[in-house]
Amino acid sequence: MAGVLSLADALRRLEAAVDHFESAIDQRLENERQVAGLENELHRVGADRSRLAQSVDAAEARSARLEDANRDVSRRLVAAMESIRAVLQRSGAA
Repeated sequence: MAGVLSLADALRRLEAAVDHFESAIDQRLENERQVAGLENELHRVGADRSRLAQSVDAAEARSARLEDANRDVSRRLVAAMESIRAVLQRSGAA
């Protein structure tokens, strides 16, 4: 009878070990699914980052061009105002 009890105990332990093993496999598969999802998200974030970096570079280049144009317009306005002053002074002096 002791042999039957120990066989029953062994079967219970084996069943518990198999259940534990199946749980570990399920957890591993879930972890792998999560890792795959995170890798996909990381790839999307990287692509967004690249796109945004290009957009920022383009905006900075445009800003530099606008600053140059602004300086040129300002210089031309100053020159025009000086010309107008000179004409007015000559007209007033005459």
